[in-house]
Amino acid sequence: MKLFRKIIFWCHLVTGVSIAVVVFVMAVTGVLLTYERQVVAWADTHGLDAGPVDASAQRLSIDELLARMTDAASGAPSTITLHHSADAPVAAAFGRDGTAYYSAYTGEKLGETDSGVRSFFRSVEDWHRWLGAGGDNRKLARAATGASNLAFLFIVVSGIYLWWPRNWGRKALRHVTFLQRGLSPKARDFNWHNVIGLWSFLPLFFIVLSGVVISYRWAGELVYVIAGDTPPGGRAEGPRDEPVTMSALPPTPASLSLAQLEKVAADRVPGWNTIAIRIPAEADSTARFTIDAGTGGQPHKRSTLTLDRFTGKEVTFESFADASPGRRARSVLRFAHTGEVLGLFGQTIAGLVSLGTAFLVYTGLSLSLRRLRSWLKRRR
Repeated sequence: MKLFRKIIFWCHLVTGVSIAVVVFVMAVTGVLLTYERQVVAWADTHGLDAGPVDASAQRLSIDELLARMTDAASGAPSTITLHHSADAPVAAAFGRDGTAYYSAYTGEKLGETDSGVRSFFRSVEDWHRWLGAGGDNRKLARAATGASNLAFLFIVVSGIYLWWPRNWGRKALRHVTFLQRGLSPKARDFNWHNVIGLWSFLPLFFIVLSGVVISYRWAGELVYVIAGDTPPGGRAEGPRDEPVTMSALPPTPASLSLAQLEKVAADRVPGWNTIAIRIPAEADSTARFTIDAGTGGQPHKRSTLTLDRFTGKEVTFESFADASPGRRARSVLRFAHTGEVLGLFGQTIAGLVSLGTAFLVYTGLSLSLRRLRSWLKRRR
């Protein structure tokens, strides 16, 4: 048992030193990306007066909004997102031209996306995913971050094994469970490494595990297999991001308005926060609505509704519970990586764990260098 522990220790140490730089970069960028969704939303809409002009003001219908958003220069938006909040603007996506924001009460254009903030986060994401590499080097960088994720998963699991005290006395346990003051630099690094590793273990395990699933296709397919499901590559299915269309008669002036269809969608999911309407083409006989009752990063609170444009009847409705077990597990792991699956609380935990990982890298390297210096001193 002692020999096995020694083998695990040296594998833990050598692996950690080998991937330290990559893990440190991913940890620091992970901290910067903690509240990306909220910061981007604030930057886009900060200072926009999107509330009602007076107490009696009524929101415009989606058809009226669409008419005021459409112009000769940019054409009609591809998607319109309505917010349940009375003070939130309506977001209109114009394909690659970006997103513009409008008053829900007057249809007046209030502003556009903050390109500076989005550019900053895009740069941070590039470092997080590809170490800032571009072009042909991105594939190599992606391989490096993927391998580091996989190796870091071993470090996380082996770390809790090495942490497990051989002596469960109160004093020994306190030194590896709680931060201590007044320690020497070596003892301090040992204390920090053990304590941060212990309290970060569970969330860090899922963050790194989901990182492996994101990095490797085989890992994503393994999630489906473990869930008792067939991976997407092994079954025939149409792309889920395309709207459902029917081969019935083309739309006529008798088709229902988008406002009527939007009301059906709102009634379908009480407590919704946002409804995104994909504006149907004139020849489409269905309209698709993405209804979110969460914060935007919670797949278990998101559903997709497709309605017949003539009758308003439900063609398809897919909620989280309706998805296959493998797809549910895969989508949860995707947002577990950022903590968004648990909302703001989960994001905060993920950010703190990312910060803790940076300290784990620092203390781990520090302890390794001290061990190396001691070994060289003994050799001399």
